[in-house]
Amino acid sequence: MTAPIRLAIVRQKYNPHGGAERFVARALDALAARGALDVTLLARQWQQGDSSWHSETVNPRYSGRLGRDRGFARAVQKRLKNFDLVQSHERIPGAAIFRAGDGVHAVWLEQLSRVQGLSARLIRFFSPYHSYVCQAETEMFRHPALQTVICNSKLVRDEIADRFAVPDHKLELIYNGVDTDAFHPDLVRHRVAMRDEWQVPQDAPLLAYVGSGFARKGVATALEAIVPHPGVHLVIAGADKHAKRYRKLAETLGVAARVRFLGGVADVKPVYGAADALILPTLYDPFPNVCVEAFAAGLPVFTSPMCGAAEWISEGVNGWTNDALDVEGYRSAVGIWLARRDEWPALRMAARKTAEPHTLARMAGELEALYARLLARTDQT
Repeated sequence: MTAPIRLAIVRQKYNPHGGAERFVARALDALAARGALDVTLLARQWQQGDSSWHSETVNPRYSGRLGRDRGFARAVQKRLKNFDLVQSHERIPGAAIFRAGDGVHAVWLEQLSRVQGLSARLIRFFSPYHSYVCQAETEMFRHPALQTVICNSKLVRDEIADRFAVPDHKLELIYNGVDTDAFHPDLVRHRVAMRDEWQVPQDAPLLAYVGSGFARKGVATALEAIVPHPGVHLVIAGADKHAKRYRKLAETLGVAARVRFLGGVADVKPVYGAADALILPTLYDPFPNVCVEAFAAGLPVFTSPMCGAAEWISEGVNGWTNDALDVEGYRSAVGIWLARRDEWPALRMAARKTAEPHTLARMAGELEALYARLLARTDQT
């Protein structure tokens, strides 16, 4: 019997509410279940639970986030030789596979500068941490050991090709998979109970925002978007250290009575079930799992062109796109959506059909086929 492929997946820290972490957990379970892979997670912290893969703690001492990332990278580099393949979700030079789930750091900084003042931009420009991340990213993409970059959107694939001259044959587009049985329009069964709990009228149009990092993912724009639509409610599921600032903004805009801040939510399915659409006016998001989940649950999506999910949107069919800072654009799109309320069942059906091909099994199969090609290529050299 052929020995299973020893695959290491590298992710520094697990955040149970993070989209990248949910991808890692799903990929590990799906891949290990196939039996052809012996999957090990290398991480500082991880909540594993019952799974067919195992983990190793890589937690060297550090001081500050620069020391944290640099120390973790160096510790992982020492373990690379213990595996047949290493797929890193961190910017670590020397791994054979890099999954660019967080996109290109320099692009993120450029987008962030759009909402920052001069002093904040200068601080970031001279930040040793951001300099380190950009340098590590460049070294990683130019490292001779790099065989493949897994991109979860055309957006990221094209950015990497343009900025780092990575050849096309090293850029693999594999969209995030979703459990289409768990995330399904049948989640509407949660509608009555959740709306009662949140004190949202049963017939009120309800937008859901799901995600942490409110500045990045556009909570301010989401709040602004509902101002001229007095019947629209908004539920915000996500943690942010500046949440109080956004609560204050909701009060200032006069929409606080129509907004519910839920904090971090371990199970987002009831949120999708209670909502009528997802709004995520993100500054930069390579391809957030929340959009895949929302589509699968039958929710049309409002998002930005700098979100990979925009690649799946047919304007007015399963969602709308506007620049992350285009408040009037989002207000207009929400207005169009409200005016087409009798067509919402068709919008929901179109959203569901968008996600249906992108199952976890398909994603796992594409990943395993990629690993097999890489190992065959290695055996021939």
